[in-house]
Amino acid sequence: MSTTTLHTEIINDLLKLAVESGASDIVIKSEKPGYLRMGGKLRPVEMDPISCDIAQAWVDEHVPRVFKGKWEKDAQVDFAYAADDVGRFRVNAFHQRGLVSIVLRHIKSRPPTFADLKIEPETFIKMAQAKDGILLICGATGSGKSSTMAAMLNWINQNMDKHIVTIEDPIEYTFSDEKSLFQQREIGLDVPSFELAIKSVLRQNPDIILIGEMRDRETFETAISAAETGHLVISTMHAATVKQSLTRLFEFFPPEQIEQARRQIAGTLRGFICQKLIPALEGGGRFAAHEILIADATVSNLILDGHNDKIQHLLEAASEQGSKSFNKDLYRLIKEGKISKADGLRFSPNAPALEMNLKGIFFKS
Repeated sequence: MSTTTLHTEIINDLLKLAVESGASDIVIKSEKPGYLRMGGKLRPVEMDPISCDIAQAWVDEHVPRVFKGKWEKDAQVDFAYAADDVGRFRVNAFHQRGLVSIVLRHIKSRPPTFADLKIEPETFIKMAQAKDGILLICGATGSGKSSTMAAMLNWINQNMDKHIVTIEDPIEYTFSDEKSLFQQREIGLDVPSFELAIKSVLRQNPDIILIGEMRDRETFETAISAAETGHLVISTMHAATVKQSLTRLFEFFPPEQIEQARRQIAGTLRGFICQKLIPALEGGGRFAAHEILIADATVSNLILDGHNDKIQHLLEAASEQGSKSFNKDLYRLIKEGKISKADGLRFSPNAPALEMNLKGIFFKS
């Protein structure tokens, strides 16, 4: 058996076990056995340690040619990997203490539905029907942002006639054209850089633009330009709450441009969907808890006037428009018996307030 066959077979066997076990992520640290993340918890696999030579050889063989220079120069790289008869994976390879580590995330071949994600779809459908503007799905790494975004695009694909261009690093879910037409561009394979993809997307006649991550000012300014010219931009951002998400947007701009930023954000923002995955009370798995802000005229005026601090009060008081705070959704999940009170309080951004809610005490904003 050749060395190439050996290291590929070892990693593929680990990936197969991960898929069969329902793991979301696979963590490989040189000289350690593989680890699987299942239900949010990391568990070691009963196997021989994976040597640094095997990890290094696997990355060297499977990193796309266009990224080989980056891997050699930066000692870290992102790419997609397809294992025969197993599935596709998003890969991040990097060095730690001079040894190679690899983290892989299983990419499901079929985009999820709202039912698959166990979320009530009404508000998400309403937001997906926006004609233009910027819609951001926010949360920590591993909170299911990409799955929620894919479920929204899946609904659009089944119900609306749209031309959708995605810019991803790498592609996470592949879509078959139904009512909509998809153009999915993967950084490194279909376009050399994220920056070039962003600059050219408006010339590709999209109705909807999906940007894998809102990563910097240039990306956000492109999103604003697209939104202002009649496109809907859907993207993700690493932020835990609506308040934090709004703060992150303004951090893209220098102080002297904050007034202009207020006008642009107030005019283009259509909403935030922030989410956390909470362990299920029974049967394993997790439920998504959401904090949702629909950017109606009241929200736009608050942003325009610089009263971002008042938006949290709106979330607590909102009842009919679809906006809601994390505590409201955690309260619902606890009362429906889907998550435990202890986990609800643990994941709450304001545990004392949730504790009072559970006792029947509510305060009007």
